[in-house]
This record gives sequence, C-alpha cells and structure tokens, in this order.
Amino acid sequence: MQYDLVIVGGGPGGVAAGVYAARKKIKTLLIADSFGGQSLVSADVQNWIGTRSVSGFDLGQMLEEHLRAQEDIGIEIGDRVKEVKDQGETFSIYTEQGKIFEAKYLLVASGSRRRKLGVPGENEYNGKGVAYCSICDAPLFKNKVVAVVGGGNAGLEAVVDLLPYAARIFLLVSSVLKGDPITQAKIKADPKVEIITRAKTLQIIGDEFVTGLRYLDTDTNIEKRLELQGVFVEIGAEPNSDFVKGLVKLNERGEIMVDHKTQQASHPRIWAAGDVSDVLYKQNNISAGDAIKAVLDLYKKISKT
Repeated sequence: MQYDLVIVGGGPGGVAAGVYAARKKIKTLLIADSFGGQSLVSADVQNWIGTRSVSGFDLGQMLEEHLRAQEDIGIEIGDRVKEVKDQGETFSIYTEQGKIFEAKYLLVASGSRRRKLGVPGENEYNGKGVAYCSICDAPLFKNKVVAVVGGGNAGLEAVVDLLPYAARIFLLVSSVLKGDPITQAKIKADPKVEIITRAKTLQIIGDEFVTGLRYLDTDTNIEKRLELQGVFVEIGAEPNSDFVKGLVKLNERGEIMVDHKTQQASHPRIWAAGDVSDVLYKQNNISAGDAIKAVLDLYKKISKT
C-alpha cells in the first residue's frame, strides 16, 4: 500500500505528528518499535505539560491511546525502519521484519539512544536509580546522594540541574574536566559537589534500587566505592538516523539538519523532528511541537500540489 506520509517513531514527536496528520486527512502510516520513546523507562515524568506526574509506561499508553483514537491512520508497532530508498517520486521504506512500504513523504521522529557505560548493573537499575535525563529526573532525587558520570558539557549541565535537589553530587570524570569554563566554575564553587577525575566506572550496585557505584582510580589503579542512591549517565547520545544517511545532510553528531522554521531536511520530501534532528534542546514537549510544525508544513506543500 502506498501512503502520502510515513512517520518513523513512536515517541511524543511521532505520535503528535500522527495525530495532526490524521486530522488533516493525510494518508499516513506510523512505524515504531514501541510507544513512549526514551521516557518509557522513566519512573516519574513531571514535565509533560498538562500532566503533573506520569510514569514513562503510562505516558506511552496515553500516546498510543490518543493515536489509535484517530481515524484512518496506519500503525505498525513492534518493527523498526532499517533502510529508505528514494525512488524518484516516492520512497521505499524497508523494515527489520522484512516489510516494504511506499510513501511520497517521510517524517523522521526516531529519536536518539543514550550512550551507555556498558557496566554491570546499568541495565538492571535503569529507571531504578540509573537515569539519563537530568532535566526530566532531577526532582526525583531530592535530598539524595547521586553521581553524575561524564566530564563534558552534558555532565556539567546535569550537575547544575541537580544542584537544587540532591544533597550531594559526585561528578565522575574519566580524564580531566572539560566543558564550559563558566559552568565549571559554578559547580566547583558549590560545597555539595565533589569532582573525581581519572575515574573509570566499573559497576553500579543495588538491591531493589541503586545503592552504590564502584570505580577505578586510574592514577593509583585502586578500586573505590561510593554509597549513593542515583547515577546519572551523561556521556552523550546517538541519533537514530542511520536509515536516512545519504538522503539528508547530517551534522558531525549524526543529527538530521533541518530548517527550524519548517523542520524540513535537505531533501525536499523529508522532514525531521525531535532528538534525531539538530534541535538544541532535547525534550518531549519540544519534540511534539516540532513534529506538529513539520506536519503543518507538509500539509501546506500537499495542498498546493
């Protein structure tokens, strides 16, 4: 079956685009492995506008319910796009399950994946003390002892986000502290922050929730342990843009470069929104707004043809 539009992604951006595309009567298919995006593993999301508090799982269900309430929209869940080929006037979209779909236009809202430490305990305690978004989850760690792993701007900004909440913050840096000098000065001046350089994280420890972290002091080759209740992994993210590589311009981080007035990529029939794009701030509400912007721009183009 040929569609006017295929949306890739089931997070807030993809679903917002799907709702608006359905309301504009654009023949649309949404393809995603699940609903909810990166928030799916969050125990408590407190910054989704209009909802004071919701678990990531419940947010995913809310998004799915809203999308399925729309008429005449195709939904392929439990699959991922692995390749897109430009056939001239249409795209052929190939999925990991071997399905092929045709569409005139493409909206990429496939998000990103957080870089992980790859140490024991990280996956086990994901959402149980291990977090990857300080803006989202900092309020959950009020009066708790936490560690931030990462010495670049992402790590520094995570410490700043945690300052109003955490009782004590350890910043673990693999080599030396990097990032913005002004932010460095701010966190160094705060007595609740302790910076540990030359620290290689070895293991995240816990029972039901995180209780500690083991690291190696690479200067002395001595293993050490911190007692804490939370670990923020802030070593960057990788956009899920591989399947459109070669079709659109990507920046040095692999993000799809867009016109931020319209969300259109360098290809005239491809738009992108959310974390997969070169948007400055990676947030659910921003992803949803940018995806809606993309659909409205797309609809304007379709209406003229």
